[in-house]
Amino acid sequence: MARLDALMNAKPFAVEDVELLAKVHPGRRWLTRLNSALPLVDGGAESPKETWLRLLFADAGLPTPTTQFVVRTESGRYVRRIDMAWEKFKVGAEYDGQQHLTERAQYAKDVWANRELRRLDWHLVHVIKEDRGRDVVADARAALKARGWSG
Repeated sequence: MARLDALMNAKPFAVEDVELLAKVHPGRRWLTRLNSALPLVDGGAESPKETWLRLLFADAGLPTPTTQFVVRTESGRYVRRIDMAWEKFKVGAEYDGQQHLTERAQYAKDVWANRELRRLDWHLVHVIKEDRGRDVVADARAALKARGWSG
């Protein structure tokens, strides 16, 4: 799935075109997996961990988030691009990779953006590699429910 997301991100394609191509080549290896994976492709995922996170939310029955969602202030000033967001509920999720810890400039940007997101009443679920999937889902579910999602 992560490879399909990466392909869609690098070279956007229409799922329907791939489905037509698959019909022209019946019996090819992996076609059954491809047909079940295609509806889940999202070119907004910018890393395998973002794909994992998005599919984790989908498997848990959470609403489909918008990937690479841009948050702006009331006046239109850019604040941050969130890995995935549920705009209606002002809930977002970010997979924080190693660069968030090792690059001081990135860390500073994260702190400033997080302050502004809080001011704008956004709730951000930060995910790191040590997190357990069920805990991440529980955090996201609780945030969505607290902000009006009926489940």
